[in-house]
Parts: sequence; C-alpha cells; structure tokens
Amino acid sequence: MSQAVVQVLAAVAFAGFAALLARRLRLGLEREIVWAAARALLQLAVVGALIAAIFRVPALAVLFVAAMVLAAALTSGGRLRAVAGSRRHAAVAIGVPALSATGLLLLVGAFDTTPRAIIPTVGILIGGAMAATTLTGRRLLEGLREQFDAVETRLSLGDDVRTAVRPVVRGAMVTGLVPAIDQTRSVGLVTLPGTFVGLVLGGASPATAARTQLVVLLALLAVELLAALLISTAIVARLTAPGERVVLPDPAPDETGDRRPWPFPWRRRGGPSG
Repeated sequence: MSQAVVQVLAAVAFAGFAALLARRLRLGLEREIVWAAARALLQLAVVGALIAAIFRVPALAVLFVAAMVLAAALTSGGRLRAVAGSRRHAAVAIGVPALSATGLLLLVGAFDTTPRAIIPTVGILIGGAMAATTLTGRRLLEGLREQFDAVETRLSLGDDVRTAVRPVVRGAMVTGLVPAIDQTRSVGLVTLPGTFVGLVLGGASPATAARTQLVVLLALLAVELLAALLISTAIVARLTAPGERVVLPDPAPDETGDRRPWPFPWRRRGGPSG
C-alpha cells in the first residue's frame, strides 16, 4: 500500500473517530465534522490542481486570492448570520487587513512577488483573519445578550451606544485574539507552524524557515487584531437603532443549538428521532 493511500486512510479514520465521539457526547457536531472532512478532502484535491495551474499562469493568482477571500467571508459570515449583511461585513473584516498586510510585505521585499510566495502567505493571513472574525463576532453577540441589561443601564444614564457596549466589545476582541497570541508565544516550544515545517521539508535552512515564520506570525497578530476591530465595529453599527438604542437580532440556529437532525434513522436519547 502506498504512503499516499495510507495518509488518506489515516485522515479519514481520525475524522470518523471525531464524528463518533461528538455523537457519543451528544454535541450535535457530527454532521459538521463529517461535512468539513469531506469538503477538506475535495477542496485540497482541487486546490492542488489549481495551484499547479497558477504556477504555470501567474495571472490566475489574483482570481485564486479573490476566491479565498470569498470563501472565508461565506464561512465566517455564515457563523454570524443573525446579523444582517454578515457576509459582506466578514468580507471587509477579513479581506482588508489580510490583503493590506500581504501588499505591505511584498512592498518592503519581505517575500518574492511570485505566486509560489504570495499564495501561502496570503492564505495564512486570510485564515487567521477569518478565525478572529468568527470568534470575535460570535462572542460579541453572546456578550450583548448576556449583558443587555447592563448596556441598557449605561444608555439610560446618558452614554452613547459605542460607549455603552465598549466593555462587551473589548471582551469579544480578547476572546478572538487568544488563539493567535497563544500560538505566537508557544511557537517552537509547543508547536511547529506549517510555514516553518514546509520550508524545512522543501530544503530551506532552519534559520531561513524561522525568519519567514516569524514574519508571518507577527503579521498575523496585527491582521487578526484589525479583523476583530472591523467586525466589532460593523456589528455594533448594524445593531444601533435611531435614538441611541441597541436592537439585538434573534439568535441564528447554530447559536441556540437548534441543528438540523442527523440524517441517519436512529433516535437520540431524550430527543426526537433524527
């Protein structure tokens, strides 16, 4: 059996284990795990072919980057769909900092202006911005619901909406940035990030790989902070009503645990048949 086949089978086995464990714990995530694994398998196969084409026709890199931003916006915006225009806001929060940081790195000569250098760099930054956007946005909505009485009290005392919700926004941004901060301060001790590993496996010296990884990691901190700020600002603006009032949206289904049933015909304990 070839190594490629073993790798695919091992990946499928881990995904299956995760789905079964999620079902056993009644987390309601088994469908998402299976669907995410299937999408990853298909998308990586397609992306591999696309990147090979991009290396032959560099002009395609622009379309590929646009597709990455669009996919990230759809994913993150879908998690925040309780807010009107969530995908549009997510596209701005993800695309502006990620593309700006990539452009700045290319402008100062930190990376070569070739698809082979641009695609991995912008992909990492878009992925980080997407994670920060989702985490910050969801935590902000949760925090506003949990602390709505406190926000109303501040408004009744004369604060404007931005001032009244500022503590909730700060808490949401902190939550959104925790993974990036933990990853940065544990790099080399707990984790070896993909950029470093990829460069070393590709033949680069450890010193070169470490420098490149440092640039990407620290750029990622700034990108994720800006993404968290942009999505927070957009959500607060969307929820502000005339007269300095805050109008909360109804929770989206995945915020309340109201998930579509698992498509196999067996019964969950304590719940309706799926």
